[in-house]
Amino acid sequence: MSDKLTHISHNGQANMVDIGDKENTVRIAHASGKIVMHHDTLKMILAGDNKKGDVLGAARIAGIMAAKKTSDLIPLCHPLALSKITVDIEADEKLPGLIVTTSAKLTGKTGVEMEALTACTIACLTIYDMAKAVDRGMQITDIQVDEKSGGKSGHWKNDDSKTMSKTRQGS
Repeated sequence: MSDKLTHISHNGQANMVDIGDKENTVRIAHASGKIVMHHDTLKMILAGDNKKGDVLGAARIAGIMAAKKTSDLIPLCHPLALSKITVDIEADEKLPGLIVTTSAKLTGKTGVEMEALTACTIACLTIYDMAKAVDRGMQITDIQVDEKSGGKSGHWKNDDSKTMSKTRQGS
C-alpha cells in the first residue's frame, strides 16, 4: 500500500494519474453488496410480481451500463475499454434480501475496482428504486471490493469479506 494519495499533487491539487508508462496486464476486480428488505418484498421480487417489471433483470442491466459509465460519474477515473462485466444477484432468506456480486475485467494499464463497485452500487439502487413503493425501509449495505488482480500490485483478496458469493469464494 502506498502512503500517499495518488490523485493529489505535491501542492494539494487534484489530478488524473498518468498511466501512460504502465504495462498492459489483465485486470479483474470483484465487488459485492447487500440490499436488506422485508420477507414479503423479497418474495415479490423473486416471484416476478413487481408492477414495474423484472427487478433482477433491470438491476443486472443497470449495473452493466453503470460500469461502462464509471469515468463519467467519478472524477479522475480513466475511461476504460472493459472486456467483461458481470452482475449476479442471489437471494438470501436470512437477511432477508439480495446479495449483489459484480466483476469487471480488461486488459489495460489501470485497475477496474471502481467499475466493479459502480456496477454493484447501481444494481442495488435499481432494486431499491423498483421496489420502494412496497418497502421504503430497504437498506443497501456492505458494498466493498472483494478481490482484485493484475498490474504491479498483483493479486489482493479481502479476507474480511463476508458477502462474496459461494461461487466466487471457490474460484
